[in-house]
Amino acid sequence: MDVIHHGAFEGVTGSCHELLLDSDHSLLIDCGLFQGAETSGSGADASTQEIDFDISKVQALVVTHCHIDHVGRIPWLLIAGFNGPIYCTKATALLLPLVIEDALKVGLTRNAEIIDAVIARLRRQLNPVAYDQWLGLPAEFAAEPFKLRFRQAGHILGSSYVEIENVNTHYRIVFSGDLGCKNTPLLPDPTPLERADFLLLESTYGDKNHESR
Repeated sequence: MDVIHHGAFEGVTGSCHELLLDSDHSLLIDCGLFQGAETSGSGADASTQEIDFDISKVQALVVTHCHIDHVGRIPWLLIAGFNGPIYCTKATALLLPLVIEDALKVGLTRNAEIIDAVIARLRRQLNPVAYDQWLGLPAEFAAEPFKLRFRQAGHILGSSYVEIENVNTHYRIVFSGDLGCKNTPLLPDPTPLERADFLLLESTYGDKNHESR
C-alpha cells in the first residue's frame, strides 16, 4: 500500500489522503476544505476548491470526522463524479448533511434546489458504521481483501481514527484524523491504539503544551 497526499501534508487544512490498495484501486480518507493561504500544491486553495486529482481509482471515501477542513470538499468530489460509498461513524452520518449544507451555502451556492440535490445524493452514498466493528470492504474494491474499523478519537461528536487492514497479510495502516485529549467534560477518551504497521498521525499541536482540563 502507498499513500498520496492531496492536502494537509505541508499545512493543516484540506485534509485529503489517498490510500492505494493496489495499482488500480484506492480509498480516499477525508476530503476537506482549504482555508486561509493553504493550498493542495497542485491547484486547489481557499478560492478554488475543485478536485484537482484523478478519482478514477477511488472506490470509497472514508470520513474521520465532521470538521470542515476534513469534509468541506465533498460537494466538489460528488460534482467530479464520485458515486462510491462514504463510510463514517453513525454520529458523523447524522452531522454530515448539516455541515455540507452549510459549506455549500458559504462556498458554492444558496440555490435551494441545487443544495437539496447534493444533500439527497450525499445521503444515498452514506454508509454509517458502528465504532469498533470491522467492516469487510467489497471484493471489487481491490485484488486482495481489506477491512476497516473506526475507533473513538475523542475530538468531536462522532470523531474517529480509522484502521485499514489487508485481511491476507494483516498489514494495518492507521489514519489518526484529529485526536482529542483525555478527561474532557463531554467527550469520551480516545481509544488506545492497539497496533499499526504504518501510522499517519496529525501533528497540528505537536509542539504545544495544553493547559490542564
